[in-house]
Amino acid sequence: MDTLLNPDKGLIIWTIVTFLLLVFILKKAAWGPLLKAISDRESRIKNDIDSAQASRVAAEAAKKDLDGQIANLEAKSRQILAEAAKEGEALRAKLLHATQDEAQKLRDKTMAELAQEKDKLVASLRQEVASLSVMAAEKLIGQSVDEGVEKRVLDGFLKDLEKNKAHKNGENQ
Repeated sequence: MDTLLNPDKGLIIWTIVTFLLLVFILKKAAWGPLLKAISDRESRIKNDIDSAQASRVAAEAAKKDLDGQIANLEAKSRQILAEAAKEGEALRAKLLHATQDEAQKLRDKTMAELAQEKDKLVASLRQEVASLSVMAAEKLIGQSVDEGVEKRVLDGFLKDLEKNKAHKNGENQ
């Protein structure tokens, strides 16, 4: 125990020299390359962080740009849909109007044809009634009336019918 309290001075010097030599060797052989590797890794990590931040900023800018483009496209699509709806409504109104015009024309044409057919039937009926009246008059008189007289009587009768008809229509209105 005595040696522990009184250390040998030569041993202390050699221990210090060995320790310093070991520190020098470790500094050259291990700590230098180790510190250089740590420094290189630190700079590489710093560059990666800077690159990641630059990429993040670029991605955010691209996202904002894409969001703007999407908003523009949505606005354009809404505008196109509104225009299409407006054009569809205009086309529907145009087709409806054309259909109504066509129906009115067809109705007017049919009414004109019906009136014309009615007039033909009335004229034919009058001719038939007049002919029957002349035949009845011939039977009553007992003799045949010549064609000129028959024609004159028929024309007079038809004119009287027309006057009566016009007179009745005037009273009804």
